[in-house]
Amino acid sequence: MTYEEFADSRLSALLRYAVMLTGDPATAQDLVQETMVRVQLNWRRVARSDSPDGYVRRILTNQFIDLRRGSWWRRVLLRADPDPSVPVASDHADESAERDRMWSLLAKLPRRQRAALVLRYYEDLPDQAIADILGCPVGTVRSAISRGLGTLRAELVVTP
Repeated sequence: MTYEEFADSRLSALLRYAVMLTGDPATAQDLVQETMVRVQLNWRRVARSDSPDGYVRRILTNQFIDLRRGSWWRRVLLRADPDPSVPVASDHADESAERDRMWSLLAKLPRRQRAALVLRYYEDLPDQAIADILGCPVGTVRSAISRGLGTLRAELVVTP
C-alpha cells in the first residue's frame, strides 16, 4: 500500500477521531494535517509496522496529548482558548443539549483519560490496542478509563 492509498482510505476516519479528541473541528484538522506530514516523512517505517493504522493513531494521540506542551516559538495561537465560564450555546433539541453537556464534561478530563475513553468507546478498541497507541501498560489503560468514567459519573450526579 502506498502513502496516497493509505491517506485516501483513512483520512476521514482519522479526522473523526481527532474531532472526538479535541472537540474542535479546526484543531482536529490541524492535528490530522501535522500527523499526516509526519506519516509521509516516515512512510517506510509506518508501512513496515504490523498495524499501520494503529501506528498512525498512536502518532495522532501523542500529538493530542502533547498539544499544549510545545514551546512558544513552535506554535502561534491565533485565537484564545474558550472562556470556561461562558456557557456553550446549545440547540433546543434534547439530543443536542446532551451532546454539548458531554463535550464539556469530556473537555475537563486529563488528555490521557480522554484519549483512552475515546479509543475505547468511540473507536471500539480493546485494552491492548489502546495501550499500544498510548504507549503504556494495559493496567494503566484500564485505570485511565476507570478514573475517567468515575469523573464523568460524579459530574453527571452533581450537575442537574
